[in-house]
Amino acid sequence: MNYNWEIKQTSEDSLQQVIDEFKLPKSIATIMAQRGIIDRENSRNFFYPDLNNLHDPFLMLGMEKSVTYIQKLIEEKKTILLFGDYDVDGTTGTSTMFLFFKSLGVDVHYYIPNRLNEGYGLSNKGIDFAVEIGAKLLITCDCGITAVDKVEYANSKGLNVIITDHHKQSEILPDAFSIINPNQNKCNYPFKGLCGAGVALKLILAICRKIGIPDENALKYTDLVTLGIAADIVPMIDENRIIANDGIRRIELKENIGINALLNSGGLNGKEITIGRLVFWVSPKINAAGRLGDAGRAVKLMTTTNPILARRIADDLEKENKRRQEITINTVENCLFQVQSNSNIDNEHAVILFKEGWHHGVVGIVASKIKENFNKPTIIISLDETGIGRASCRSIPGFDIHSALSKCSEFLVGFGGHPMAAGFSIEKKNIEPFYKAFQKIALELIKPEQLTPRIKIDYSLDINEINSRFLKFLKSMAPYGPRNMRPKFLSRKVNLKGMPRLIGKKNDTLKFSIQDNKSVYDAIGFNLVEKYEYLLSGEPVDLVFEIGENEWNGKKSIQLEIKDIKPKEQINV
Repeated sequence: MNYNWEIKQTSEDSLQQVIDEFKLPKSIATIMAQRGIIDRENSRNFFYPDLNNLHDPFLMLGMEKSVTYIQKLIEEKKTILLFGDYDVDGTTGTSTMFLFFKSLGVDVHYYIPNRLNEGYGLSNKGIDFAVEIGAKLLITCDCGITAVDKVEYANSKGLNVIITDHHKQSEILPDAFSIINPNQNKCNYPFKGLCGAGVALKLILAICRKIGIPDENALKYTDLVTLGIAADIVPMIDENRIIANDGIRRIELKENIGINALLNSGGLNGKEITIGRLVFWVSPKINAAGRLGDAGRAVKLMTTTNPILARRIADDLEKENKRRQEITINTVENCLFQVQSNSNIDNEHAVILFKEGWHHGVVGIVASKIKENFNKPTIIISLDETGIGRASCRSIPGFDIHSALSKCSEFLVGFGGHPMAAGFSIEKKNIEPFYKAFQKIALELIKPEQLTPRIKIDYSLDINEINSRFLKFLKSMAPYGPRNMRPKFLSRKVNLKGMPRLIGKKNDTLKFSIQDNKSVYDAIGFNLVEKYEYLLSGEPVDLVFEIGENEWNGKKSIQLEIKDIKPKEQINV
């Protein structure tokens, strides 16, 4: 992949304000100014996230009505069913509510739908289960905002539904008892970036305040919610930053037996917990529960008090995740073959692939990988034997894929999601007209220059500017995530030390060292094998990188994580 490099613009006034206010070097001041940390109050809120600064949960539309009713059911000792989505966000949110209600002595149960048999969202099977166990109320987690027909079915069974969700609403809202979703049109909640587990946390926090018990009864589950925040790639600002900061602290304290078992099974125990490690090492294992089997196991893992059971489930998920990886690799290779066989691919602004028999549990991961390969919106459709296709969609910056789907919804059975990720169901007979309609929309809305990926660089950095103060500052910026990504730096005419190597199972990872005056730093570049020749010449190169740490045998050292390499004469930023 060839990237365009773009150095972010920084307001000179803001930059000077930070330099004057905090007496900082330009490197640190630039990064702070870009994130709006320009005065003492901003700085205090950012660098010292405080749970006391969470917004009042009762500012959310539907909250007062919901907790008043839930309080009544608790007093009357009625049964409640939690219906959660099968992904990390849904299962962690469900676990959060389940543990909370259990702590209050509520007769609470949970239901996680089968990804393959029931599909996404509220299902009739889940509603029937609620009726069967005598539940008076069904609370959704991370789903339900578009479940108009399902809520109508629940109402016909005499079952009340409270929807907690964070996805965009459709034109028509379900006729639920109440809806708690900061992204519903009429909700004026000040922060719209919560994940599903975050909304669940706000609900139980409101219940605490309604029934007069300490907030800690809800906030002790920030570790679970942090897994949802990490997996759902929501903005790492405002409440998410506050929750994740506390959640990482609790994960490191090993407060949840299930989470700790996952860390053990992945060899992460004792290592620093970061959002990145949660995304790449923990989330896939939780997702594996639903991709290839019963997602309810994830909730069982995160709510058990039995360490032996937790270890057994974690080990099972480790094995299933490895099997999922094999299925994913095979499906990606199949997809790449289809793309290479499409003679018109260069003229199309989206990649749409379909086949019968692809495992529906991995199409989301596959869509992400194909999108990364071609930097085009990607739709992967898995057809079953009945002729129904289920699709996962991933987009590129500047193209709202959810909005695009709404423009050709006449061909779809149903759809939902976000601007960057969505899903839908479709009948086989409608795939061809949908293909043509969507490609037309993509061609109209996506400019050719958007198809060349860009790396946005925070600061042009001399290697000798890396010192202990700078590293301490970068650590204090964590937790990282969208809207607060790890800073990327550009260093020009960097000198290599020694010979570069190719490492990894596929020999596609670059490992080399760079030198500046007396300092020598290790560097690693994943999936950058095509840049190997630039290093073999021994000539200075221009690097874009993030600054991280390598941990080996208990020792930590600075490691530059290379994002792109260009010969010095090719630089154009």
